[in-house]
Amino acid sequence: MKFTTLKQMFTDSVKRFAKNTALSMFERESMTYGEMGERTKYVSDLLVEAGLNAGDKVVLLSSSMPNWAVCYFAAVNAGMVIVPILPDFSGPELDKIIAHSEAKALCVSDKLYTKLSEETIKRMNIVIRTKNLAVINQTCTTKGAASEPKPEDLAAIIYTSGTTSTPKGVMLTHKALATQVELCYDMQNVDENDIFLSILPLAHTYECSLGLLLPLSHGSQVVYLDRPPTASALMPAFKSVRPTIILSVPLIMEKIYRSQVKAKFTKSKAMATLYSVAFVRKFFHSLAGKRLRKIFGGRVRFFGIGGAKVDRETERFMREGKFPYAIGYGLTETAPLLFGAVPSRTKLQAVGYPAIHVEGKLINQNPETGEGELVVKTPCIMEGYYKNPEATAEAFTEDGWFRTKDLCVFDKSGYLVIKGRANNMIVGASGENIYPEEIESVINSHRLVTESIVVADKGSLVALVTLDKEKVEEALSEFKDNISAKYDELMKEIRDYVNSRVGKFARVSHIEEQKDGFEKTPTMKIKRFLYKRDK
Repeated sequence: MKFTTLKQMFTDSVKRFAKNTALSMFERESMTYGEMGERTKYVSDLLVEAGLNAGDKVVLLSSSMPNWAVCYFAAVNAGMVIVPILPDFSGPELDKIIAHSEAKALCVSDKLYTKLSEETIKRMNIVIRTKNLAVINQTCTTKGAASEPKPEDLAAIIYTSGTTSTPKGVMLTHKALATQVELCYDMQNVDENDIFLSILPLAHTYECSLGLLLPLSHGSQVVYLDRPPTASALMPAFKSVRPTIILSVPLIMEKIYRSQVKAKFTKSKAMATLYSVAFVRKFFHSLAGKRLRKIFGGRVRFFGIGGAKVDRETERFMREGKFPYAIGYGLTETAPLLFGAVPSRTKLQAVGYPAIHVEGKLINQNPETGEGELVVKTPCIMEGYYKNPEATAEAFTEDGWFRTKDLCVFDKSGYLVIKGRANNMIVGASGENIYPEEIESVINSHRLVTESIVVADKGSLVALVTLDKEKVEEALSEFKDNISAKYDELMKEIRDYVNSRVGKFARVSHIEEQKDGFEKTPTMKIKRFLYKRDK
């Protein structure tokens, strides 16, 4: 069934799946669809009683939990605008974003409440605690009014995490988000038998659209963790929940591959030699993939990966291990999904084919390589950036296509292959296009490296890296004398490893360790603009 507003979708699900479990915390409370409907009505009434009207903004600042969804739908069902904010912004950043949104209400978790200034709290008509939906503070008792949302009405303002600039508020309508659910379902069906294990922040559009709106529209159950998705937290959850669908970012599977698979098969020189032989590697991967599926609970049919490009070696392992991974590509501005490939249709290092209703083409193409900037048209496109007409205008071409700012090519079968961000591309000395993301993928596959970025520095390429401290200490432990020389040797080893695996123009001149790590956005992406140097 197609819906044009989130309220239509929500009302239909509550009616059809009333007795089904909708949302739960791992090993704690659960909530049926019927109970979710009752709680949502209760919070909507609280907002109206505190003087909010349709169109007013409601900030949702909380870790993932069943009541996150309750507060989300309480606002949008009443015709108000929900403003979900990622929990990893700093206190001052949160205050600034909330002020910019002009919100009149706040739904907040206990931990994040302490990040906010007293001035921010005082400006709110009402502050609601997400843990139990109790009213923490209320300054207005003049009754407001809800209204039936229309398809073109604004449903959400989502603030981007700001990898290159100040966060911008992406405005998404009811129709855009409701159509996104249809678009996702066409690519991968879900039903009442599916159990989602949610491990990403719900304020991220990826998790909210694909991990909340999609399952709730078709009667699935969503289970949340009350702790970060570390291995020690995930293993018991996999065993107990036995999820059928998980949405993830590349880093989680990359860590599993490097620490559990590659490390095991390369722990000795003899094993490493065997592992380098293609048919032996494939056999090892088939065994590891079978074991991994069992560890994940034995029922996973869709392990979605989005948010960044997955490392080539890790993806090769998943393919050879027959692990049911899927790839998705999109942006907050497109609600988010644009292109993707389900487990039966993935291709190595390609993000897939366009979703229904989505058009994509390349502009400003390089005649030699075919690479160009991807521009798209989708019914899920944003209305613009909140109170930022200049940035909105810059986001579209003159003829109305949205500029993704990703440089891509289409392969022979029409699959989209992303080369890198236009803002990150480095022009080499002879005019060649160098994509730092491709070099970083190689760097990150080295046993000692955890993260990296490549920057241009006076005509050369420099790799900034964070290292696995335990492995570095292990490598240096044999050398009581002249540790400094051995450390320099390790840096040279990394450099030589990379340069032997990339093209001539992509070779790095030297490696620099970032001992304090990289400064990151709330979505855990490195703030590249902080590390730029003179080209």
